Amino acid sequence: MALAFRWLLRIFVALVVLAVLALSLVYYFASRSLPDYTAEYRVRGAEQRIEIIRDNANIPHIMAKTDEDAFFGLGLVHAQDRLWQMTLRRRRAQGRMSEVFGERMLPTDELMRRLDLYRLSVRSFQAMEAEDRAALEAYSRGVNAWIDIVNRDAMGRGAPEFFMFSNAIAPWQPADSIAIGKLLAFETTDQIRAEVLRAQVSLRLDEPRLRDILPEPSGPALATLPPVTDGGPTSPRRRAALAAQSGARQSADSADEPGLALAGASNAWAAAPSRAASGASLLANDPHNRLTAPTQWYLARLELESGGVIGATMPGMPQVMAGRSDRLGWGITSAFADDLDLFVERLDPANSRRYETEEGFVPFRTESAVIRVKDAAPVTITLRWTRNGPVLPGNHFDLNSVTPPGHVIALSWTGLSDRDTTIAGFRALMKSRTTGQALKAGERFVAPAWNLVLADRRGIAMQTVGALPERSDEQQGEGRLPTPGRLASSPWRGTLPYADNPGFSDPEGGIVGNTNNRMVDRPFPRNVSGNWGDMLRIQRWRRLMQSRGVHTRESFIEAQLDTVSNAARTVLPLIARNLWFTGTAPAQGTPERKRQTALELLANWNGEMNEHLPEPLIYAAWARNLQHLLIRDELGEVADRLARVDPVFIERVFRDIEGAGVWCDVVQSAVVETCTDISRAALDTAIVELEETHGAGLESLRWGDAHLAEHRHPILGDIPLLSWFVNIRQSTSGGDHTLQRGLTAATGKMPYANIQAAGYRGVYDFADPDSSVFVTATGQSGHPLSRFYDNLGDLWRRGEYTPMSLDIGLAAAAAVGHTVLLPAAQPR
Repeated sequence: MALAFRWLLRIFVALVVLAVLALSLVYYFASRSLPDYTAEYRVRGAEQRIEIIRDNANIPHIMAKTDEDAFFGLGLVHAQDRLWQMTLRRRRAQGRMSEVFGERMLPTDELMRRLDLYRLSVRSFQAMEAEDRAALEAYSRGVNAWIDIVNRDAMGRGAPEFFMFSNAIAPWQPADSIAIGKLLAFETTDQIRAEVLRAQVSLRLDEPRLRDILPEPSGPALATLPPVTDGGPTSPRRRAALAAQSGARQSADSADEPGLALAGASNAWAAAPSRAASGASLLANDPHNRLTAPTQWYLARLELESGGVIGATMPGMPQVMAGRSDRLGWGITSAFADDLDLFVERLDPANSRRYETEEGFVPFRTESAVIRVKDAAPVTITLRWTRNGPVLPGNHFDLNSVTPPGHVIALSWTGLSDRDTTIAGFRALMKSRTTGQALKAGERFVAPAWNLVLADRRGIAMQTVGALPERSDEQQGEGRLPTPGRLASSPWRGTLPYADNPGFSDPEGGIVGNTNNRMVDRPFPRNVSGNWGDMLRIQRWRRLMQSRGVHTRESFIEAQLDTVSNAARTVLPLIARNLWFTGTAPAQGTPERKRQTALELLANWNGEMNEHLPEPLIYAAWARNLQHLLIRDELGEVADRLARVDPVFIERVFRDIEGAGVWCDVVQSAVVETCTDISRAALDTAIVELEETHGAGLESLRWGDAHLAEHRHPILGDIPLLSWFVNIRQSTSGGDHTLQRGLTAATGKMPYANIQAAGYRGVYDFADPDSSVFVTATGQSGHPLSRFYDNLGDLWRRGEYTPMSLDIGLAAAAAVGHTVLLPAAQPR
C-alpha cells in the first residue's frame, strides 16, 4: 500500500512538473512577441528619422517630418500592437478565412468572394491620386517593417495567436487597407436584413398590422435644435413636439452572419460658441460597435505637415477616423442610409445561365473562384453578376425565404465601387483646418455612409457623407423590399451628387446632433432611408441639450454617459396601468405577491438603467416576454427575428393606435384576451425566468449581472479555460435605448448581455483643446500578456477618460516607451 502511494505521489509530482514546464514554455514563446517600446530600429521604407513616444496610456505620438513618414510610423505601431487583428480582418475581406480555420468559415469566404471586395480595392487604389497612393504605400511599408523586425529578431511571429496556425504572414499591400474599409462598410449597413425582414413580415400581415410591427418614423426629422429662448423643453410647444415624435425600430435580427458584425450605431453632437460656456465650440462622439478584445479602435497621434491630429484609428487603415487637430474636431455616426438594394432576378427556364431583363434574357457574367480550405479539399464556386450586381448565396441573411423558385437575389451597393476614395477623404479631412474645408473633404467619401459632425473654433456643422444611390421614382418597393430586377425602373441610375446629401452648418440654435435618427423629411426617391436607427435616444438627447442655455465639456460627458431610458418611461405606465396597486395584499411567496413586489419596485423607478439596480432587469424581462407573447401567434418563426424589444410597437398596441390593440388577442385561443391579460401573463413569466436564472428575491437583482459586457477575443475567446484569460468581462449600465447604449443580445442563454456599445468615446473642447478627453473599451495592445491589453477598460466601464493632448511634453513626461526609427541606408 505504501509503495503504491509513493508511486502515485511520484506520478502526481511528475505531472505537476510537466504542466509547469509546459506552461512556462507557452509563456516564453507567447511573451517573445511582446514589443519593446523603448528601442531603436533601422528600417527600410522610412525617409527620415521618426520618433514614437508612448504616453502613460500607451498611446503613440508619432513625430515625423513628412506625411509619408507619419503614416509609416502609424503602420508600424498598428502592427506592433494589433498584427493579428489586422491580418484577420484582411483575410476576412479577401475571403480567405477557410485557409486558417477550416470548413466552418466557408460561408463567410463564399460571401466575400461573391462581393469581390478585394479586386475592387485593387482597382480603387489604382484610381487614386498620387498623394493618396503614396500615403497608403507608406503605411504598408511601416507594417512590413515591423514584420521584418519580428522575423529578424525571432519575436514570436508578432502575436501569440500565430503560433496556433502555420500560415505565413503575407506582406501588407495598399489594397489591403482599402479592402478593410470596404469590409467595415458592409458590416455597417443593415439594409439587407431590413429588406428581408420586411418581405417576410409582409407575407404574413396586412398593411395596418405591418405598420404596427415595422412602424414608420413619425414627427419631424431632427438634426438641429432651436435656441433655448424659442421654447425650452418644458414649454407646451416643446412638450407637444416631443410627444408627437415616435420612432423607427432598430435591426431586429440579433444573429450575425458568420464572421460579420452587427450593423453600427453611434452618437455625435456639437455646440457652437454661442451655446458653450467658454465661448468656443464643443464636440462629443461615441461610435458603437460589437464588443471584442481587443476593441477595433486604436488611439494614436500623428504629426503631419499640416499639424498634429489625434484620435481613434482602426488598425489596418492609415487615418484618424474620429478625433481632432488643434483647430478642427470631427465625429462620425452611422447615417443608416439606404445605400443597398436587393433585386429578384428571374432565371431563364430553358437556360439557368441567363436572367431576365426588360429586353429579354441575357447571360450572367461568370467567373470561377477557388477557396482553399484547411484540412480539406479546395472548393470551387461560380461567381455570377447581373446588371444589378453580384448574385448572393441564398443561405445568407435568410434570402432563401424570400426568393421564389427559379429566381436568385442580386445586390446593388455603393460599396461595390472600383473608385472608392473614402480613405483619401479621411486624409483630406485630417488636413482640414475649418468646417468648410472638412465639408469639401466629405465629397471623397463613398462607403459607408456616415454623418460627419464637425466643430472648429468658430462654428459647427453636420453632413451626410458617402454615396447615395439615384433610384427611379417608379422603383417598386422604394428600396425597402426586394425588387424585380427585370423591370426597366429597377436598376440604379448612378449616385446622387454630393450636394444633395443632407447638411447643416452653423444653425441658429447652435446645436447639431445625431443618434442614428431621421435627419431630413424627404419623399422617395430622395428620402435617404426608410429604415432609420433609433428615434428614442434622440428624445433624451434633445432634453439634455435644451435643459441648459450653454454647455461645457462636463455637460457633454454627462450626456454621453446618460443611462435614462425614455423607452422605459413611456412603456411602463402603459403596460402596468391596470396592474398597479390593485386588489388586496396577497400572501407571502405567492405569484401574486411577487408580481406586486415587482410592480412596487417599478412604480418608484425613474427609468435609469443603472447596473446596480434591480428595476432595469425586471423591466427588460417584462418587455421582452410581452413582445414575444404579442407577436408569436401571428408571425410564427419570424418572431425570432423580432426578439429585441421595440417600445414603439408596444406603445402602438397599448394605445390601440389604428386598431393595434388586436395584437393582444391570442389568435389560436377561443377566449378574447385583453392587453391587461397579456401584460400580466408576461410579467409573471418574466418573474419566473428571473428566479430561475438569477435566484429568488427581486430586490436583490442587479441589472449589471445580466447586462454583462463580454469583450470576446475572436479566436482564443472560444477555447475553454483560455477564454477566462483573454475575454474581458464587465458589469455595465445602459440599455438598448439609452445614450450610453448597451445593446442587448435579445436571444440565447444571456438575452440581456451587452453585445454592442461605444467602443470609443471622445469629447473635444476648443476653448482648451488639450483638455479634450477620449477612451476606448479595452486597451491599446492586442497581446493578452501585455499590461496594455485592457488598460483602458476600467476607465471605460466607470465612465472615465484619458487626456487627449497634442502636447508632446505631456506625453513624454510619463512615457512608457520611446521608439526611434532610422532609415536603413542612413549612417549613424
